[in-house]
Amino acid sequence: MRVGRLAEAVYIVFLAAVLGAVLTLGAVVAPVIFHSERFLQQEILSHYQEGLIMTAIFLKTNYILNFAAFVILIREIYDYKRFKRDLWILLSATTALFSIFMFTLYYTPDIVAYQIAGEEMTKSEIFAKIHKGSEIDFSLLALSLAVLAVRRAYLLKKG
Repeated sequence: MRVGRLAEAVYIVFLAAVLGAVLTLGAVVAPVIFHSERFLQQEILSHYQEGLIMTAIFLKTNYILNFAAFVILIREIYDYKRFKRDLWILLSATTALFSIFMFTLYYTPDIVAYQIAGEEMTKSEIFAKIHKGSEIDFSLLALSLAVLAVRRAYLLKKG
């Protein structure tokens, strides 16, 4: 296998790993954390406390997401500069970058600010809208990573 094809395969595996992390957080971790009473057989944590735990997890994950954004940006600019342009890759990579930065630089800091302001602030309608926006953004991130990884795999196989 040529070095370029190997690097492309590593990039695809990396995208799949980041996608796996996003899906795991959204589909597994969040539902367990926010319904801890089901697993503890009693309500030990308030919804606010569950939110603090989930935020701590996302704060750590944001490092991975920002690193992923850097890798995607460098990789996709490299092909773009070489005139290897694909509409699906351009759209999905741009959407992934936008979603990552919206999540790590907008939604997470806003949610943290509301949590610091206290439990009552996290019960406001504005906080609910910000939180819903972050969920939609995270779903968009998962979709764009999936499209990017599948398209890259297709192009690698195609040769």
